Amino acid sequence: MILDLERFIAGEKPYWDELQATLERFEGDLGATLELDGVKRFHYLYQRASSDLARLGSCAAYPELRQYLENLVARAFGEIHATRGVPYRFAPWGWICGSFPRAFRRHIRAFRLALLVTVVGALFGAAAVVMDPASKGAMLPFEQLTGSPAERVAREERQVNKNLEHHKLTFSSQLMTHNTQVAVGCLALGITCGIGTLLMLFYNGVVLGAVVVDYLLAGKSAFLAGWLLPHGVIEIPAILIAGEGGFLLAAALMGKDSGHPLRERMRLAMPDLVTLIGGVALMLVWAGMVEALFSQYHEPVLPYGLKIGFGLTELAGLILYLTRGGAAADAAAGAAAAASGPALASLTAAAAGTKPASARGAAHG
Repeated sequence: MILDLERFIAGEKPYWDELQATLERFEGDLGATLELDGVKRFHYLYQRASSDLARLGSCAAYPELRQYLENLVARAFGEIHATRGVPYRFAPWGWICGSFPRAFRRHIRAFRLALLVTVVGALFGAAAVVMDPASKGAMLPFEQLTGSPAERVAREERQVNKNLEHHKLTFSSQLMTHNTQVAVGCLALGITCGIGTLLMLFYNGVVLGAVVVDYLLAGKSAFLAGWLLPHGVIEIPAILIAGEGGFLLAAALMGKDSGHPLRERMRLAMPDLVTLIGGVALMLVWAGMVEALFSQYHEPVLPYGLKIGFGLTELAGLILYLTRGGAAADAAAGAAAAASGPALASLTAAAAGTKPASARGAAHG
């Protein structure tokens, strides 16, 4: 019960006006966001206005005031608990530095499965070449790889003045086209419940194992490392991540035990599928540039030690990026959510930058 209504209105109106201004900001800009302190303040103003409405009770002296507060509280409630979609503002740098590596880590078991299938295929291809060297002609997709490694190395190292000629760029473009087809196929064939993805990864492993063993048996390990490492340390993980996406798609199609209908499973999987294939595309572009402009040039034009060192540096950077990218933002969001309590957990995650969202979407989670 309020004994002095005029005093009550004078004391509370500044808070109502502040809440009104915040609501108008949200309603005027669907992409508006709040920092953590702003989120806490908005929640406080909402609670205070709700309390004022309860204190007003059934006071009949100011029906317009009661109607105003009901409207204000309802709008604030709607902003916090809204279920409508939140506009997404794509931030390329944030996507590269955070969204892609986080999506990769969320489905790390699918990546491990893709890696296992590829390793099994590589072992099979290596064993086939060791037991029957003539079989490589049936396994390898490019004519340049079916000949003698020693003859190819001698020819590459002898053609110093021809390193910029058409045939190198042609071979490089063939490899890039093949690897792009493999990556897209690995993901798209997840629609076969993962069987097509598994077969493509296995065959890609067969080719890799056959090539590696063929050159090792010929005593050309330095050439092999200098040729494959600069682009392969990016290209091969890109294909494995595409396989990860294929297995994720298969899981969404077959996940009847999850309790969600197919449409809901696909809706939940689609953002990570798009993120994974987008990251794979960027990785393949980089690998293609390195392959065309760096990997195809051998001694004496480029020392093998330089090429191997470059490849190992790329590999270390890729591992660090995929395992740690976006981890700081995740940790900060988790700590802030724990400190703010259950009522503000989802709001805190948005304010800490875990994903682009307005206060309404953050509160809904």
